[in-house]
Amino acid sequence: MNIQQLYEFCLSKKGVTEHFPFDEDTLVFKVAGKMFCLASLKDWENGNPTVNLKCDPDYAIELREKYESVTPGYHSNKKHWNTIFVNKEIDDKKIIHFINHSYELVVAGLPKKLRDELK
Repeated sequence: MNIQQLYEFCLSKKGVTEHFPFDEDTLVFKVAGKMFCLASLKDWENGNPTVNLKCDPDYAIELREKYESVTPGYHSNKKHWNTIFVNKEIDDKKIIHFINHSYELVVAGLPKKLRDELK
């Protein structure tokens, strides 16, 4: 997966917008104003692509135990966020699954009215 594929996939999801709320490096994708995916553009350019994704706490632990390339979320709540090293041991299909999981978790936490608008 390259940064363009990540960008296009995230923006293809309903209600998603892109932002740079922290600095010019950290690309953030939000749904209804809530973050679900973060990526350092410099890391991608330097050949060390990562994404931070929201994750169910129990599932997050399971993934960290299963994959070396899944670690507690860098600069994030370690209980609810994972950092995933892209293009290592996890294939693109699984990365897409993790992005979808993050998006769905965030949507599930939105007020019913907003959830309904995203259907």
